Amino acid sequence: MMTLPPELDAHLQTGLTSLCWCWKLSRRDGTVFGFTDHDRTLTFGGVVFRADTGLSAQAVQQTTGLAVDNTEAIGALSDAALTEADIMAGRYDGAGAEAWLVNWREVSVRALMFRGTLGEITRRDGRFHAELRGLTEALNQPRGQIYQKPCSAVLGDERCRFDLKTPGYRARATVDSVSQGRVFRFSGLGGFADNWFEGGHFEVLTGAAAGLAGLIRNDRQSGGTREIELWDGLRGAIRAGDRVRLGPGCDKRPETCRRKFRNFLNFRGFPHIPGNDWLMVHPSRSGANTGGSMN
Repeated sequence: MMTLPPELDAHLQTGLTSLCWCWKLSRRDGTVFGFTDHDRTLTFGGVVFRADTGLSAQAVQQTTGLAVDNTEAIGALSDAALTEADIMAGRYDGAGAEAWLVNWREVSVRALMFRGTLGEITRRDGRFHAELRGLTEALNQPRGQIYQKPCSAVLGDERCRFDLKTPGYRARATVDSVSQGRVFRFSGLGGFADNWFEGGHFEVLTGAAAGLAGLIRNDRQSGGTREIELWDGLRGAIRAGDRVRLGPGCDKRPETCRRKFRNFLNFRGFPHIPGNDWLMVHPSRSGANTGGSMN
């Protein structure tokens, strides 16, 4: 059961209250927005909670145990607040969310009623509906070791431990041309081997799509031009002249870990696991008993 601060509890006991909801959204790029359903703007905790955003919220559903708390925020799309372009670009995906119950006459009298992240966001008729999920949502993610031949780590994470800032592995470049929204051409990237960036990250640094990222599908060179193709087009406009950062790709093989990244001590796969053919074969004293395919 939630315990309210004494000042807020005393205010509720009066029977005549001056309460409102304040919402704080923290995007992963560090941008913070504040909204309130009160009719005037409020400020606390270094955040301005604006009253002209058309935001409202349903009741917070909270339970005991490990069930996920959830609620929904509803608002009008506004150029001054949440824009449809930003939502479509995915800038609010996984954003942190806080809901405060506040005495608008004295904002120091308040209580944090909800903390979590934004889930599914839908748009219709100039409005958005955002699902808000509690902190226990993270417990729904699968955990555990995967026993497989390829590496199960993500390049540069805490299990891989490779420093992506190591000189010579990443590159910054200016887009020369764009086609189909996901094929980009660059000049001046001849210092990297063929397919160096295949499977790597593509991050936009400037322009309308700044902050967005995608996965590289193909990396090809032709003469002095390098062509980078993404698996999916980014949800933001990228034009010639925009600056991007290209990260190296990793195909999860032990040979790549050893030769390309010199990081085999942190390889998180099991390359010597016997295949299905080997597990089903009868014992034999002859042949190449290496654990590989019998074909």
